[in-house]
Amino acid sequence: MNGPVLQQVRKGRKFDQVLAGAWQVFMNEGYEGASVDDIARSAGVSKATLYSYFPDKRLLFLEVAKAECLRQAEDAFAAIDFTGPVRDVLTEAATRMVRFFISDFGQRIFRTCVSECYRFPEIGLDFYDSGPGLVQGRMASYMAEATERGALRVTDPALAAAQFHELCKADMHAKILCRVQTEFSDAEVERIISGAVEMFLARYGA
Repeated sequence: MNGPVLQQVRKGRKFDQVLAGAWQVFMNEGYEGASVDDIARSAGVSKATLYSYFPDKRLLFLEVAKAECLRQAEDAFAAIDFTGPVRDVLTEAATRMVRFFISDFGQRIFRTCVSECYRFPEIGLDFYDSGPGLVQGRMASYMAEATERGALRVTDPALAAAQFHELCKADMHAKILCRVQTEFSDAEVERIISGAVEMFLARYGA
């Protein structure tokens, strides 16, 4: 593979402690506002220890981002009653996806990942596997199961899950990327959620 080689994150006794401290600072200050000094202070470690685990602040942010994406996905899966009516399941899933897309943290994750993944493709792969890929895989499994019991009519669950994922970005994602609009009212959010569910069920509803 051509291009720079991503430095490996070194794990050790204080790895989780560093991540926890970094999470707190990134949540409060954002990526740009988070200083290495603040992160080290929050984690209760020296800067030398911090750098021994993460030679670059981007690496630390992306490690925090992966962990946060995984946590939010697992929380969402635990909260959604996948045995309930299809419309309710899709609405709850869409709500969580849209809210993450438009969150300040979600936007920071996406911008940082995209800016770095051309130089370091493994960053993009890690982010995809812990975020979009994980969610779409779980939704594809649900759609296949719902089809088996006659609640949906999906012939390609992976494609249907990807389509639903994209429907949840409609009219918002491009605006966010272009910095046309980064904050959305509850009414705007509800419009996207209900539109995504209605469009999906119009195509795949039993």
